Amino acid sequence: MSQAGPAGQLSLPLARHAGLMGIRDALHAEWTKLRTVTGPAWLLIATVAATVAISAATTAAVRCPSGIACPVDTAKLSLTGIQFGQAVVAVLGVLVISGEYSTGMIRTTLTAMPRRIGVLAAKAAVLTGLVLAAGTIAVGGSLLAGRLILPGHGFTEAHGFPPLSLGDGPVLRAAAGSVLYLGLIALLSLGIATAVREPAAAIGLILGLLYLFPIVAPLLDQHWQRHLEQIGPTTAGLAIQATTGLHSLPISPWAGLGVLAAWAAAALLAGGLLLRLRDA
Repeated sequence: MSQAGPAGQLSLPLARHAGLMGIRDALHAEWTKLRTVTGPAWLLIATVAATVAISAATTAAVRCPSGIACPVDTAKLSLTGIQFGQAVVAVLGVLVISGEYSTGMIRTTLTAMPRRIGVLAAKAAVLTGLVLAAGTIAVGGSLLAGRLILPGHGFTEAHGFPPLSLGDGPVLRAAAGSVLYLGLIALLSLGIATAVREPAAAIGLILGLLYLFPIVAPLLDQHWQRHLEQIGPTTAGLAIQATTGLHSLPISPWAGLGVLAAWAAAALLAGGLLLRLRDA
């Protein structure tokens, strides 16, 4: 039976097989690049180290004196380091593609794999997998530090603060959501870096986007502050960490993470379109 259709086109099964092989090749190529370069590995290690260290230090600095009500969300407190670890993840997301533009290697990549959207998708998949793995370790270490430190600082069951446990639904949601948050930050950074190309400009733009909303929001009146917190990638996304006082949040936890996902999707869409339209 012939394996070619009209005009010499491959039959549907062979076309699908070729597509799968192309995806596998792209994923393998991106994995090889990240695995054989020392920078990404050190950035992943720095993400874990910075997140756990800052979370532990922040947790250790807070105390709940005996006989005083302490309105503290201990799970969110223990995950404070995510706000700093995200900066390292952002740098990693930028360098995954901007580094190739800086060295000119992007031309070789696009020559070997002409399907540009496939290249970007492979980069996104490999980057997300690595960040989610590092984020899981970072979040686990942060919660473990909180579980060990908090009881000695007055946050005991007698004061209404049970030990942090992933068996507690809200804590599990905060932990899993924090891991997803880092993954979305990586995708947001990759999308912006693909559109901007220049590493320094992309990093500056992303860090401004992540940290400007939390700085500006408190300077506005309550009405506009709430709206700004609802649309900011950081202020909305980090709502996923809240386990108490959910009624007072500007946006619900999962809706907030959805806002960040929308930012990441928009950045990837813009980056993908510009990658297709522009010369390498």
